[in-house]
Order: sequence, then structure tokens, then C-alpha cells
Amino acid sequence: MNQNRKLAQLMFKDNFMFGAVMVNEEICQDFLELAVGFPIERVEISKEKSMIYHPEYHGIRLDIIARDEKRTHYNVEMQVAKRPHLGKRARYYHSQMDMELLLTGEDYAALPASYVIFICDFDPFSSKKYRYTFQNICAETGRPMNDGSTVIFLSTCGENEAEVPEGLVHFLKFVKADLADSIQDYQDSFVRKIQESMARIKSSREMEERFMLLEELLREERAEGEAKGLVRGKAEGILLLLEDLGSVPDGLREKILEEQDMDILSKYLKLAAHAESVQEFADKAKNIINR
Repeated sequence: MNQNRKLAQLMFKDNFMFGAVMVNEEICQDFLELAVGFPIERVEISKEKSMIYHPEYHGIRLDIIARDEKRTHYNVEMQVAKRPHLGKRARYYHSQMDMELLLTGEDYAALPASYVIFICDFDPFSSKKYRYTFQNICAETGRPMNDGSTVIFLSTCGENEAEVPEGLVHFLKFVKADLADSIQDYQDSFVRKIQESMARIKSSREMEERFMLLEELLREERAEGEAKGLVRGKAEGILLLLEDLGSVPDGLREKILEEQDMDILSKYLKLAAHAESVQEFADKAKNIINR
């Protein structure tokens, strides 16, 4: 992520803007009706789970959690870059929604229907479809399991315009557009509603401050991740040197992998490079800790 980005430069598919727009329940409802293909009377957003409302929360999630008047639950996430295992990601999201309901005392029979929806700025299955819908069915009979779970992948790279609603095509073309093209007139009331929401967000001082705070949190998380990667890499380098000398006891291995002090790890690395046996390293390593 470019550290110098401004709020005014964001497009709808940028995570912050996506979250800021989609917490509007009217816009979210319009989107869900397009995605699932049936009318929804009312949508309630779980705003407490949005990063926009809890900027101090680490382990950032910028997807949208919603439910409708029938208690059907929806998890919507923007996917700009192609990632592996999207199917397993969807499975995890379904399990998270189910567990939250069961923990509140729900019986299995009372579990509501649930949808996991990915908006993909790529073609996840290379079949040039705007929409891919998955449900559990029996391989032998083709009969549905009727477990209430559905996964929908929307793709900006579809070519089957005759098979999906015109409004969905307009929306996905808008998602795919670059910054300049995203402000053009798509002759679509829903897209226009999103554009108007984005304009308000970009002119809001409060939203600009939230965006800057989110960027700072992400920079801190990246820096923390890089530091942990350096520590882990040095620890694994020490173990590689020791394994050339013989078998490394589990206790010693754990001790090295759990060490977070880079200065101590550097001393371990130098010691491992000159040790003639694992036992010699273990004996001298005790002196490093006790100094």
C-alpha cells in the first residue's frame, strides 16, 4: 500500500472506501439484492465489526457483516488481488457466522441462511462469468443439501452480460474502473448512489482522519510483521547450522525459535558458525543468556 495515498485518490474497490460506503444500509441493501437476485426488505449492518468504527483494533477486517429481516446473514468482502484458497476462506467465514449464532444459544435447527460474497477484480474461475454461485449438493443425485449456506463470487471480468441483471454489469464495470473512469456517468441509479456517497466521504474531514489512522495502523502492522520475519529467519539460520553438526534436541530448538532478542540471536548465530558440536553450542549458549 502506498504510504502517501490520500483519501481523494481512493476508488470504491480500495478497502477503506468500500467499507465506508457499504456501511450505508440503503447502499448495502441495494448491493445485496443485485448479488443474490431476490428482494430484501431491510438490512442491518453489524457496524461494531467494521474497522471504520474501531480503528484501534489490530488484525484488521474490512469486510461487511449484515443481516436482513429474515435473519439471513451476509459477509461481503472486496478482493482486488487474486489470492489462493478463496473457497476455504469462504468456508471459514461461514463457520464464523455459524459459531457466533450458536454461542448465543441458538439450536442447529434455528441457524439462518448465510451468504459469503466476494467482489473480485479478477476472474476467480477463468470462465468469464460475472457471477459464480456455489451451494452444497449431492455428487450422486444432484440434490441440494439445503444447509442454507451459499457462496457467491462476483467478477469484474465477466463477458456473459445476457445472463445477469444489467445493473450488476454496470456495478462491476464501475468496480473495475480506474480513478478517472470511476466518475463517469454509468446511466445507473445504484452506481450514481455510490458515487455520491464517495464524494461525501472524500470531502469529510472526519473520514480523512480515520483513513490516516488506518494507514498508520497498517504501517505498524507491516513493520511488526517484517521484524518478526527477521527474527524468525535468523532463528532458522541458526538451526540450519546446528543441524549440520547433528541432531538438535527439541528443548534447544524451542529455545532458539522462541528467542525474540535480535542481539542474542546474533550471538547464537556466530556461536553456531564456530561450534564443533551441538553440545558445545548448548553449553556456550547458556553463558550468553546468563551474562
